[in-house]
Amino acid sequence: MTPMIYILNGPNLNLLGRRQPEIYGRETLDDVAAACAAIGAEAGLEIRLLQSNWEGQIVDWIHEAREAAAGIIINPAALTHTSVAVLDALNTFEGPVIEVHISQVHRREAFRHHSYVSHRADAVMAGFGVHGYALAMRHMAHLLG
Repeated sequence: MTPMIYILNGPNLNLLGRRQPEIYGRETLDDVAAACAAIGAEAGLEIRLLQSNWEGQIVDWIHEAREAAAGIIINPAALTHTSVAVLDALNTFEGPVIEVHISQVHRREAFRHHSYVSHRADAVMAGFGVHGYALAMRHMAHLLG
């Protein structure tokens, strides 16, 4: 059975490519999905890319991943800085977790410098644009050996 990687995306990432392109670029979440699927195919991994503007939905998908996924790549977006619930859910997941941020969060507003998710993440990609997802996929393949 091919290992499954959940790629979870938080609030406003449904607008990727249209929202603040000077910060987040012009590529869409569909572009991210295509790039990750191609890398997954090379590495023998399947992906399930999901996006929600609702914290509870992200938590439910993390719970689902406990049974269905070998690893999680997560861009929690604004939930990064606010959600203990997402952190608690990730703490129940036994596989590797990679946190992704499109922008270089440490060059932005001070409130973006703190991440609850980083307390659980095995790696953090920030400032690589959407290419950070591809880097995360390659690192996930490495972690899963």
